[in-house]
Amino acid sequence: MNEPSTKTPPAERPARQVRSGLTATGARKASAKSNRTRAREFALQALYQHLVGGNEAVAIDEFTRDLAGFHKADAAHYDALLHGGIAEAAELDALIVPLLDRKLAEISPIEHAVMWIGVYEFRHCLDVPWRVVLNECIELAKEFGGTDGHKYVNAVLNGLAPALRSAEVEADRLQPQGRAGRVAPGRQERASTLLQAGEDTPASDAGTP
Repeated sequence: MNEPSTKTPPAERPARQVRSGLTATGARKASAKSNRTRAREFALQALYQHLVGGNEAVAIDEFTRDLAGFHKADAAHYDALLHGGIAEAAELDALIVPLLDRKLAEISPIEHAVMWIGVYEFRHCLDVPWRVVLNECIELAKEFGGTDGHKYVNAVLNGLAPALRSAEVEADRLQPQGRAGRVAPGRQERASTLLQAGEDTPASDAGTP
């Protein structure tokens, strides 16, 4: 008489994971980053040095341009964010401070620098949709900042967007519900061109002020 089989059944295969441009932690993979995204990352490092060490823009610039991977960044955009951010520091802080729930000195230098980048782009980089500016800054804060730092950045930039990008924000507000995250009319062709070039395009999950 045959004894019952004691063989262990084969383990189930893990569910197949969908490939995406994100790592396991939710951060974007390097291969999924545009040249402007890289420019923002290098600008963040540079502005952090200025905020923490008080280093001069020229010295910081020389050091940053020698870092590995800088050649993949949009150098012109990095240059604008670094030098423009430092030159307009007082003006940027004047816009940020009224929306803070604590003293500016108590804000992490990372979140502070990210907000500088966001406010500067709101004011001067009008070719970048406000939702892209917001999403890019949230991603910077998630990748380099504290645990909930991105929520703080999101709140401050969302608070400033209606004043600094009033026409865009109003246009989004008037769109039918459920379409606010899509590319606004008239930007379809430009968005397609930018996507092919690996540059900024509006993300579909951006926050709405």
